[in-house]
Amino acid sequence: MAMKKTDLEKNKALKLGNAMKLATADRFGKGAAAPKLDRREQRKLDQAQGLVPFACKLESELVEQLKTRADAHAGGMNGLLDELLKRGLAADAS
Repeated sequence: MAMKKTDLEKNKALKLGNAMKLATADRFGKGAAAPKLDRREQRKLDQAQGLVPFACKLESELVEQLKTRADAHAGGMNGLLDELLKRGLAADAS
């Protein structure tokens, strides 16, 4: 059975729409980024290093200071906080 001209055009439009969706998967540099680990894999790596999640509430001014220092620190925010807490606890124990 032959298809009508309108049905052919609808199928072409659907094919084009699907092709466009697939083509934009790497849009805005998402494809260029390094593959990120999912939460479960990251948690396993952290546990192997002996890291434990620790959450607390801080004043916004202090957080801004930490962010600016963390940008220049080699270990990022985690490394900076680790270093500062160790220094603070060592000074407190003395």
